[in-house]
Amino acid sequence: PSSSNVDPLADALRGVPACPPVVVLTGEQAPDAQLMEASTVPIGIAAEAHAYLAHGGPANLEQLARFLSDTVLLTGHGFEPPAAAPTWGRVERRVTAGSLGADRPLVAVLYYRAHHLSGNTAFVDALCEAIEAADGRAAPIFVSSLRAPEPELLEALSGVDAIITTVLAAGGTRPAEASAGGDDEAWDAGALAALDVPILQALCLTSSRADWEASDEGLSPLDAASQVAVPEFDGRLITVPFSFKELDPEGLPVYVADAERAARVAGIAVRHGRLRYRPNAEKRIALVLSAYPTKHSRIGNAVGLDTPASAVALLRRLRDEGYDFGTGTAAGAGTASGTGTAAGTESAAGTEPASASAPAPARATALAWVSRP
Repeated sequence: PSSSNVDPLADALRGVPACPPVVVLTGEQAPDAQLMEASTVPIGIAAEAHAYLAHGGPANLEQLARFLSDTVLLTGHGFEPPAAAPTWGRVERRVTAGSLGADRPLVAVLYYRAHHLSGNTAFVDALCEAIEAADGRAAPIFVSSLRAPEPELLEALSGVDAIITTVLAAGGTRPAEASAGGDDEAWDAGALAALDVPILQALCLTSSRADWEASDEGLSPLDAASQVAVPEFDGRLITVPFSFKELDPEGLPVYVADAERAARVAGIAVRHGRLRYRPNAEKRIALVLSAYPTKHSRIGNAVGLDTPASAVALLRRLRDEGYDFGTGTAAGAGTASGTGTAAGTESAAGTEPASASAPAPARATALAWVSRP
């Protein structure tokens, strides 16, 4: 119940003859004193009962039953105090990552602690199995949040080659490369970005697979916002939906993975992990610019952003980090050395045919600007 209807609830309970003991609690982590006051047991007992539920887990649920039985019904079974569950932890798999060989990319799979405590982890197991089938090593890790990751968690992630996360981005106003600290409402993803590994968002949809398959839009507005748009601000790579919310035989919601889609997510992650071991000069990079609306003068169009300057800065950084630009000159990047060709450099250099729709004077000015040092 919510605090708005607590008074009618309390009045109703007081009006029931021989009313059995009732404990009224909130479903949030923080206790709600107003709700507790509607309980028919002492508020201290209600507060302790909330602590068991807030820490979560099967063991705490068992001890909660014992606690209420002893303190309210005076049965004398004995009970343990609430046990704090760790905020994060690495889950050992039957096939350990170390037994698969260090030459395989190590991929961490991050998922919510709530799923771990409730046993709703079959979708995580399916994803880990897909990673191992793709010749990678899986390291499942549950976390309560990524808003302020503990140093120990960051240390555990420091040796991975890629990260798949089903944990939603918290959002905020700071980009991924921002320094730590500041307002709690302006979450900083700098700690994760400092790991310098690909972070891929795996989509666990809030709809069933049947609803997703039947929908022309694919993702609901909620899923599109929370699992695509917001994570992109944190620099995450968006993959595909691989898990869907279904109902089990008892009518309880459970996450169910699709094997083919899980394999798709796993394959993307393992391939990103392998790239970390390939020299930059051997990597093939494509610089793709948007072309919407479909006019040559609108290529790379972005409101408030300078696409040509960004492309030049990117090309220069790729050159400085050892990517192979061939024996020619990449626009804005200076003279390169090597034997290959960087995909996309001709577009940046503006080598379209003269029949392009941009007026000749404007086209000449743009090409001169892009090609300047």
